[in-house]
Amino acid sequence: GDEIIFVGLGYSTAYIIAFYISQVWKFKDHKPYFGLSFGDIDKNLSEVDIEKWIHPLIKQARYANDLLKQEQIRSLFKFELDQFYPSENNNLNSYHPFRSEIETLINTIITLQRSLIREQTDIQKEVCSLYLIFQQQKVVGNLLGKTPPTISSHYKKGKTEDILHSFNEIIRILNSLQEKLYFGRDTNSKENSKNLIDSMSNHLKEKMKTMMRTEQ
Repeated sequence: GDEIIFVGLGYSTAYIIAFYISQVWKFKDHKPYFGLSFGDIDKNLSEVDIEKWIHPLIKQARYANDLLKQEQIRSLFKFELDQFYPSENNNLNSYHPFRSEIETLINTIITLQRSLIREQTDIQKEVCSLYLIFQQQKVVGNLLGKTPPTISSHYKKGKTEDILHSFNEIIRILNSLQEKLYFGRDTNSKENSKNLIDSMSNHLKEKMKTMMRTEQ
């Protein structure tokens, strides 16, 4: 299969993009999966030649991807933080001394999230994906041609609130780690995450409007 390597600014950026891709992916028999990591590099992204770049973050993400390949019931996401960083990076001013514990906690949330998603029916998955984009049950109902009580039932039975809560909590944790590591320097992590989410949602809304006009 095809492999895509993505490197972005911000601890939560790759996870946000991966989650959105997983929610709107239409090929049910060929679902994507995402090995993820986060941390810091010693150069600007504009200087990185991704074809030649060798860095612990890339190794960790690929290692996480390889672990996912070996799972019988494959998760959508897996973080690896504790394999390839040199020991001299373990200082009290970073998250590195606790990265193994952080990795375990985030992956535990992801495992629970996966279980909830796997239990969803097709219509519950649709409701969850559309609610991620539009954030309004009434709009979701109009798009699917369902009554508000029907959408509310699918929303509750499909555990949409719990799935999206876990998504938002992982983002909050990653942004908090970034802010604490760069204490005293404004990283705009929360604002950047919100802007990214708004941008992707707005893009998907426009795509859906175009598709609906084409079908009409």
